[in-house]
Amino acid sequence: MTILNKVEDYITSQLTTNLSSEYIYHNLGHTRRVVKFVKQLVEFEKIGPKDTQVLELAAWFHDSGFLKSAENHEQHSAEIAEEFLMQEKVAESTIKKVKDLILVTTRTNAPKTLLEKIILDADCAHVGSKSYIESSELLREEWAQLNLKTFTNIEWTQENIDFLTKRHHFYTEYAIENWQPRKDKNLLELYNLTRKKDGDNKKLQLKKEELKLKKEKAKTPERGIETMFRTTLRNHITLSNIADTKANILLSVNAIIISLALSNLIPKLDNPSNEYLIIPTVIFVVFSLISMALSVIATRPNVTSGKFTKEDVAQKKVNLLFFGNFHKVKLEDFEWAMGEMMKDGDYLYSSMTKDLYYLGLVLHKKYKILRITYTIFLVGVIVSVTAFAVAFKSLSL
Repeated sequence: MTILNKVEDYITSQLTTNLSSEYIYHNLGHTRRVVKFVKQLVEFEKIGPKDTQVLELAAWFHDSGFLKSAENHEQHSAEIAEEFLMQEKVAESTIKKVKDLILVTTRTNAPKTLLEKIILDADCAHVGSKSYIESSELLREEWAQLNLKTFTNIEWTQENIDFLTKRHHFYTEYAIENWQPRKDKNLLELYNLTRKKDGDNKKLQLKKEELKLKKEKAKTPERGIETMFRTTLRNHITLSNIADTKANILLSVNAIIISLALSNLIPKLDNPSNEYLIIPTVIFVVFSLISMALSVIATRPNVTSGKFTKEDVAQKKVNLLFFGNFHKVKLEDFEWAMGEMMKDGDYLYSSMTKDLYYLGLVLHKKYKILRITYTIFLVGVIVSVTAFAVAFKSLSL
């Protein structure tokens, strides 16, 4: 596992489990968006692998400081990054670069290097999106919940205008070309809002209603849902391991039985005086063979195509969480598909639900076959012992 994978898992776990629900803007969703924008910018700017890694690490850690406090969160973020990366034995030079990029987001002066420009543009890319006003409302509500600042509708509109005109600038060529036009439209929309009375401002009222919906969504037990998925998945895997262990036990026991039969019983059947053992031995071996065959069937994996198309992803038909659906797909296609799924919360939760469902079907099949196998094994032992008893009794008579 690469350092980026470890950091992604760590930050995802920390922000999901330990971040206060009051952070409805500075949360895991925001962090993932910044990472996505960093990847877009480094691709356009043709940044080298080492600097790309530094930028992505900084993007993952840049708001982790909210786990400690909203005040001086950039400094806290740098400290968290340093502690984790030192534990992972990352080079000190890399750690210093990551910390410097995190702290760049606190500066008001213009960035000096291309990497600083990229991290700043990625952190504020939302101002050049269609959802900027909705996102800003989430930030406004977050500040209110944390008792940091409160604004009326008019005050908040003016605050956004001041931010876009005086305190924010795009620096990279990609951001200026692709995000600046939408930023200008957002600014124009804000100016239009200031021309209306606060009480009659329908757009602000609409944003307020949309915010309520987002707040309700934010209050949904996402952590509980993710904990439920994690716990259920762990239980499924444990049950699957138990089923495989039971099948292996049956397989081993019956293999030993057949080996003993082949080495001790069957060679004696050539002697005419031992003809009474033929039927019990055949019964014994047949039941053991059937038990072995069913044990193999219970643990035999299914073969899948391992491919999907972009249409499958667009129509949300493919479950990307199951390796059997992507093991023959190129890495870049899989990364693209995962990115599309992670942008769509409904698709993500649907995939997790399907993954649990199909795991359940596999478990049902395994335990059904195992139940039949154990029954056949038990019946075989009883019938075989009875057959041997009858054979020995008939011989004595």
